[in-house]
Amino acid sequence: MGTESVGGVRRECTSIPEVLLTMNDPVTAAQSPAMEFSADELEFFEQNGFAVARGLCEESLRAELLQLTLDGLQRDLPPIEYEADVHYPGSPESRTATGGRTARRLKQAHSRGIAFTEWAMHPKVIGRLRQLLGPELVMPLVHHNCVMTKQPQFSSDTGWHQDIRYWSFAERELVSVWLALGQEDTQNGCLQVIPGSHRMLFDRERFDDDLFFRTDLPENQELIDQRVMVELNPGDVLFFHCRTFHAASRNYTSQTKYSVVNTYRPEMNRPRPGTRSGTWPELVIPSHDPA
Repeated sequence: MGTESVGGVRRECTSIPEVLLTMNDPVTAAQSPAMEFSADELEFFEQNGFAVARGLCEESLRAELLQLTLDGLQRDLPPIEYEADVHYPGSPESRTATGGRTARRLKQAHSRGIAFTEWAMHPKVIGRLRQLLGPELVMPLVHHNCVMTKQPQFSSDTGWHQDIRYWSFAERELVSVWLALGQEDTQNGCLQVIPGSHRMLFDRERFDDDLFFRTDLPENQELIDQRVMVELNPGDVLFFHCRTFHAASRNYTSQTKYSVVNTYRPEMNRPRPGTRSGTWPELVIPSHDPA
């Protein structure tokens, strides 16, 4: 593939065929509950940096994960990141302010119940990840490994960013798996993604001090205008590349949105020594699924 430079962005030349139709039409969306992505679905991910597998998580497991989440919230089981901790638009000013104990995410999901481990190693998840990353997989426990909880009234807006901004690995090749435990739509703050952004390189000036993509630059806004709203039904799963730009608004409904998020890397893509990415244990995925 060739590259082109547009507005300070180097981009591999590629087309994104009918991405809006593909994501919003449940008939044409990536929806197979098979063990792997189809060839068309793989091509879609390669070109766009994300793909959706409809109904990938069976109802019994989804219900168990949701119940563990609700229990953790009710009991305020640490570790928890609160909306007040991130200081994003819409967040309470502090934990002592009104709404200051609103949870943003339950951290270390892997340790909150065997169902989370079952999901992390689910054959239909691992089968797809092996297509994207290769046969030897590792799940870092320091990044994601959480349940995102976007709650009414005190939820926040998350600006445009790439997850790799916080992570330190030999290569910028990781994939995140986002499971919807309930409905996710434009009203309750579903993820938004910019198709093809994982194939682009950007100058540092395009980002603010916190490495969010600046919305005040016309060249950035032109790219943001290409965003896709990733609406999910319970049990749907979004796979997205660590370089894919994504964002989310706050929750404008009366019901909390819950999402399980894990990240995976190829075994050879090791964390850099001395960085946060290299200080935590990791979950090694068995090379062969158990019989």
